[in-house]
Amino acid sequence: MAVKKAVLMQVQGITLAGKSDSNHWVMMDGRDPSGAEGAASSPKELLLIALGGCTSMDVIAILRKKRVRLEGYELHLTGTARDEHPQVFTEIHVEYVFYGDGIQEADVEHAIGLSVNKYCSVSAMLSPTVKITHSHVIKPSAEISTPA
Repeated sequence: MAVKKAVLMQVQGITLAGKSDSNHWVMMDGRDPSGAEGAASSPKELLLIALGGCTSMDVIAILRKKRVRLEGYELHLTGTARDEHPQVFTEIHVEYVFYGDGIQEADVEHAIGLSVNKYCSVSAMLSPTVKITHSHVIKPSAEISTPA
């Protein structure tokens, strides 16, 4: 059984720095009147990012093995949380956006399916309590967007 460890340290107020076995620091902060300065992503935002990173790494690797040529890739996540505490996510929608010419629908669907149903551990942890839906779009290379 693999054991992972993490440590968090207070920076100031409720701004925290955390790292785990990879030894990379991640900053966190809140957005409420309890001393938060909004200086970093909240833990709940990082959860969305973790889900997106997990499934994206799977999908990109699977498409690479299938020799699918991606010219660009984006993932958009939308999380809906309860109003009452604890304000947990009740639904998350994941939209995959693939850029490239000649990308086959079947390859994309197969890669997403493997990630969702077999490989993405973050999705597996969330799915018993959060309704996670997926969609995808394939766009030509000419439509690649640049980060804002």
